[in-house]
Amino acid sequence: MNADNRRLDRLSWLALLSLLLLPWYKIRGGFFGFGWIGDAISEPDLWPGAFQAIAGRWQLWPVLLLLVAATGLRLTQPSGGFRGRWLIRIGIMGLVWLVAEGLSSGMRGWNWNLLETVFGEISGQPAFGAGAVVLGLFFTCLISFGAAERGVLKGDAFVLTSIAVLILLVAVFVFYPILSIFTGAFQDFDGSFTTEGVLRNIDDSKIWSLSCLAGGSCGVAWRTLFLAICTASATTLLGLAFALVATRTRFRFKKSLRLLTVLPIITPPFVVGLALTMLLGRSGTLTQLIEGATGWELGRWLYGLTGIWLAQVLSFTPISFLVLIGVVEGVSPSMEEASQTLRAGRWRTFRKVSLPLMAPGLANAFLIGFIESMADFGNPLVLGGSGGVLSTEIFFSVVGAQNDPSRAAVLAAILLFFTLSAFLAQRLWLTGRNFATVGGKGDGGTHALLPARVAFPVIGIVALWSLFTVIVYAMILFGGFFKLWGLDHTLTLDHYIRAFGVSFDGGFRWSGVAWNSFWTTMLIALIAAPLTAAVGLLTGWLISRQRFPGKAVFEFMLMMSFAIPGTVIGISYIMAFNLPPIQMTGTALILVSCFVFRNMPVGVRGSVAAMAQLDGSLDEASLTLGANSGRTLRRVILPLLRPAIMAALVYSFVRAITSISAVIFLVSAKYNMATAYIVGLVENGQYGVAIAYSSVLIVVMITVIGGFQFLVGDRRLRRRPTPPVNKEAAA
Repeated sequence: MNADNRRLDRLSWLALLSLLLLPWYKIRGGFFGFGWIGDAISEPDLWPGAFQAIAGRWQLWPVLLLLVAATGLRLTQPSGGFRGRWLIRIGIMGLVWLVAEGLSSGMRGWNWNLLETVFGEISGQPAFGAGAVVLGLFFTCLISFGAAERGVLKGDAFVLTSIAVLILLVAVFVFYPILSIFTGAFQDFDGSFTTEGVLRNIDDSKIWSLSCLAGGSCGVAWRTLFLAICTASATTLLGLAFALVATRTRFRFKKSLRLLTVLPIITPPFVVGLALTMLLGRSGTLTQLIEGATGWELGRWLYGLTGIWLAQVLSFTPISFLVLIGVVEGVSPSMEEASQTLRAGRWRTFRKVSLPLMAPGLANAFLIGFIESMADFGNPLVLGGSGGVLSTEIFFSVVGAQNDPSRAAVLAAILLFFTLSAFLAQRLWLTGRNFATVGGKGDGGTHALLPARVAFPVIGIVALWSLFTVIVYAMILFGGFFKLWGLDHTLTLDHYIRAFGVSFDGGFRWSGVAWNSFWTTMLIALIAAPLTAAVGLLTGWLISRQRFPGKAVFEFMLMMSFAIPGTVIGISYIMAFNLPPIQMTGTALILVSCFVFRNMPVGVRGSVAAMAQLDGSLDEASLTLGANSGRTLRRVILPLLRPAIMAALVYSFVRAITSISAVIFLVSAKYNMATAYIVGLVENGQYGVAIAYSSVLIVVMITVIGGFQFLVGDRRLRRRPTPPVNKEAAA
C-alpha cells in the first residue's frame, strides 16, 4: 500500500468515526466538558451526523454521499491523476455544501424568505459542532491530497495540506467576519434585508460634518482620521529622533533609551491614559502644582483629542523606535563616507543620502502609528470626554442605550476603509522602489555622526520626552499605593489587598476581586501564544520556501489582518459568530481565535525574516536524505528558528494580555479578561485598584517572558569541538 492510499485511508476512517461518534451540532455546555456524553441518547441535538441524517435532517445526506464517493474512489481507482481530479471535486463540493447549508438555515428555519417560499418550511438547526468541523477538515484535506496525487508542488501532501488548511482558517476567522460587517449593515433585527439603517447612518452629520472648519465640531470620522495622522506623524518623528540618538550621537544613556521601549509594549493600553489623568487631570499632581504656583485654572484641557493624542504618542513612540532602529543602522556607512569624500558636509549627507534611504522604515513606522491610533480604544475611553472617536462610537453603538447594530457596522466599515487605504497606499508607494544598501560585500565603515545643527535639538527633544515618560510611568508605579489619588495621598496596600487578597477562613481561598479575571487571562494567553507562534511560523516557512500559484495573494491575505483594527475585529466576530453556522460568543474559543488571527502576522514576518538567514540547501539536503517536508521542518528548520519562536511567543502572549479594542466586545461573565475588567474599574472610579491590577500584570508579563526565554533557549550555531589528537597514536 503506497503513501497516497495510507493517508487517504486514515482520513476516511477519521471522517467516518466523527459521523458515528461526535455530535454534529454545538454543545451548549462545551464539547471538552464531556458532560454531553450521558445525555447523547436522549437529546436528538447531541446525536452524531449519521444519526441526524437518519432521523430526518435531509441536508446531511449529501455529506454522507460524498464520503461514500471518496471511499469508492479509494477502493476502485489507483493513485494518480484521475483519482486526484475527482478527490479535488468531491472536496470542493463538500465545502460548498457545508457553507451553503450552514448559512441558509438557522435556529428557526430558513434564513431567507425566498428559500422558504421555494422549499417550504423546515425545522431549524443549531450551530455546527465537533462533527461538522471534522468533516470540514476532511473535505479540505481531500482537496490537498487530490492535488498531491496530480503532482502539484512535486506531490508534497504536507505542504499542500498546510496551504489548504491555512486558507480555510483565514477564510473563516478573517474574511467571513469582515463580510459579516457589511451584510450586518443591511440586516434588520429580525434578519430581513433593509437599507434603512445604512441610509440613516451614512448621511449622519455626526459622522461626516466638517463644521469644525467654521469654528464648530467635526464629525467622528474626520476627528479619528485627523487624530491618526497627527499620532502617526508624531510617533514617526519621535521614533526617528530616538533611533538617531541611539546610533548617530555620543549620547551617554543609550541603553536607558532602549529600556524605555519595553515599557509600553507590556503596559495595558489604557494605563497610560490613566496615568496622564493622575498627572495632568483636573486633580492631577502636576496640575495642582501649576495652579498653586501660578494661579492659572488649567480646566479640562486633557479630556478630548489633545489628551488622546498625548497618550497615543506616549504609547506608540517606542514601537516606532523599534521599527526605525534597524532601518537607521542598516544604512550603509560606505555610502555616507562616499558622500563626504565628494565634499558633501554632514548635514547635506544626512539630508540627501541617509534620510532618503530610511524611507521604507519611515513608511512602515507611519503605517503602524496610523493603524494603532485608529484601533486604540482604551485611551479614548479614558480621555475622550465628549470628543469620541470611531472605536468608542462603535462600542457604544453595540453596548450603549441606543443598541444600533447597523450604526456599528457602518462605523466599522468606515474605520476599516481608512486603515486598508493607508495599508494599500504604503504598499503601492514602496512597490518597485529599491532601497537596498547592503550587499554581499563586507562594509567596515562607521556611521557618520549627526551634524551639530541636528544633534543638539534632537538630543534635547529625546531627553525631555524620556523624562516625561519616566514621570508618567512613575505615576503608574506609585498610583496603586495611595489611598485616593488627588485627595488623600496616604500610603496603603488596600488596593492590592482588594484586588489580590487571599484568606484562610475555613481553608485557603482566593478572596481578591481580580483573581477570576486574572486566571482566565493567563489561561487564554498561554493557550493562544503557542498557537499563534505555530500558525505564524508555518505560514512564514511556506512563504519563504515554497513556490505555488497565487503566493503573493496568499501572503497579502494573511498580512491584511494586521491592517484591520482591533475594534473592527471585535465587532465583526460578534456579528459573525453570534448565530449559526458558527456560534462562539461567550466562550473561550472566540477569544483564543481572535488572538491567534489578530497577532499571526507578527509571527509570519518574524519567521520570514529568520528564514531569509537560513540557506535553502539545508532543506534540500534533508529532502535528499529521504525526509519529507514535515520532518524537515520539525527536525532541521525549527531548531534554527528559536529567536523567531521566542519573538512570536512573547508578542502573542503580551498582546493577549494587553489587548482591549477587540476583547471588550468578546468577553463574558464566565470569561472576563483582565483589560476588560480594569476598564470596568476605571469607569467606576476605582483608579487605585485599576493601577494595582495593571502593575501586577506588568510584573507577571516580565516573569513569563523570562520563562519563555528559558524554555525556548538560544539558537546554537557553533561547531562541535574537535576532539584532542592523541599524539602517541598519531606517531
